[in-house]
Amino acid sequence: MTMSRTIASLLLLAASGAALAADRPGSNPIIRDRFTADPAPLVVGDRLYLYVGHDEAQRDEMFNMREWLVYSTTDMKSWTPHGPIMNVKDFKWANKDAWASQVVRKNGKYWFYAAVEHDNSHPGKAIAVAVADTPTGPFVDAKGSALITNEMTPKGTHSWEDIDPTVLTDDDGTTWIAWGNRQCYIARLKPNMIEIDGPITEITPPHFEEGPWLHKRGKLYYLTYASLDRTTQRDEHISYATAPSLKGPWTYRGLLTGSGKYSFTIHPGIAEFKGKSYLFLHNATLAIGDQSGAIGRRAVTVERLYYNPDGTMKPVVQTDAGVTASAR
Repeated sequence: MTMSRTIASLLLLAASGAALAADRPGSNPIIRDRFTADPAPLVVGDRLYLYVGHDEAQRDEMFNMREWLVYSTTDMKSWTPHGPIMNVKDFKWANKDAWASQVVRKNGKYWFYAAVEHDNSHPGKAIAVAVADTPTGPFVDAKGSALITNEMTPKGTHSWEDIDPTVLTDDDGTTWIAWGNRQCYIARLKPNMIEIDGPITEITPPHFEEGPWLHKRGKLYYLTYASLDRTTQRDEHISYATAPSLKGPWTYRGLLTGSGKYSFTIHPGIAEFKGKSYLFLHNATLAIGDQSGAIGRRAVTVERLYYNPDGTMKPVVQTDAGVTASAR
């Protein structure tokens, strides 16, 4: 997400006529009883877990996010809620903002990385890390302090550049974390998963805005992210780059999909599950009661993802039907 949108833009988005998803057929949005954003899938055996932020913005609020939720599925149609897995207050050093997160499995444990607002001892956004024995928690602060603070990335022009962590363990067992807003950073993690190991490197691809997602398929590494060409685009789109290793060099591959309907932000999450690939996103088409979708009231969606023979990803068209479409 970004702080660069004004309240006036929020009002325009909220007034744009978000539809009531529950009144139309199809699978998107996939969670309809609350507003969710920033989807992060994790496959464990025959179940896919989906970690999301909980949008609770009221009226003209921009963002109000205090907790993270998790859902799971075995068939990509029915989603089981497992409740909140953490509240931002569980990080005693954090003030607010349960922003984008990702959970990865390593060494028999589940490691949760998330963006929060640090207290005044280290002003600005920061990356937290928690740990659990199961994918549904309970998660607890694994470090007792931030993994990444704003002082560690001094190049940025604003205080919210250290957000949206994505984590990937390479074939050699080394785990890497990437993150950022306007600048994209990558660093190796120590085996303990709670410390940076070595330098922080900038790998900002064209039009990078936020929301990076790392994954590997075959011999290619993919960096998929929320992009914004500020000369031509009003809202974030999804673009991606590929590389032969996490150290690069990264080659820009262009747009993967357009903006999320009625939403300034968009956030990718990619997983392969039971032989099929999926792209998770969010938009703002959901209405619950008298609250329509808005910049701070989003809804998670999912689409099938396909690859070309050369490893590039085929452009994705966002739909209401999502993965339930018969042609998919």
